[in-house]
Amino acid sequence: MRIVMADDSTLLREGLERLLVEAGHQVVAAVDDGPSFVTAVLQHRPDVALVDVRMPPSHSDEGMRAAVQVRESWPAAPILVLSQYVELSYADELLATGNGGIGYLLKDRVSDIDEFLDAVQRIAAGGTVLDPQVVAQVMTVGRRNDPVQALTPREREVLTLMAEGRSNAAIAAAMVVTEGAVAKHIQRIFGKLGLEQDDSDNRRVLAVLAYLRG
Repeated sequence: MRIVMADDSTLLREGLERLLVEAGHQVVAAVDDGPSFVTAVLQHRPDVALVDVRMPPSHSDEGMRAAVQVRESWPAAPILVLSQYVELSYADELLATGNGGIGYLLKDRVSDIDEFLDAVQRIAAGGTVLDPQVVAQVMTVGRRNDPVQALTPREREVLTLMAEGRSNAAIAAAMVVTEGAVAKHIQRIFGKLGLEQDDSDNRRVLAVLAYLRG
């Protein structure tokens, strides 16, 4: 795959680049700030774009804002956000700018090479991958008037696993049920969240977005 990456840490940037190249991918651009990331992604249109949350010039949420800017110009841009800590600012806005092909992982996950490379592959294929710690923090937010509260505990478990980017088969394995049972749970989730069938929308992504906004 062709990959663009952005991180202001030279050590981490070069380490990730070497890891990706050894896995058979091509890093077409490696930059160290938000504006350069936006330019590189829109120029190269890579299979996946990796971006750190905190980068110059603001050293706050520059990377997240750059990712949102990319998706304003290229809604289908496949982006994996990496962060040292959970930063939820702009997260729901980023998820809302396209259908799938988005991920948010803590940098600790990179140490599990197989898990990291699998996440990159899933995002390139249009999937959504969220770090379990990101999901856990979102769950601590108050859910007043939240349609997710209408879900049964089993349905919430399915939605949590969906938010982590797991396929129906992976959810079935984790819950020790059949894929058919998972599919039925997901259909009920869509119904309770008011997500009617619409070929122009990715209901799976919209369900995860409802979960994050709750």
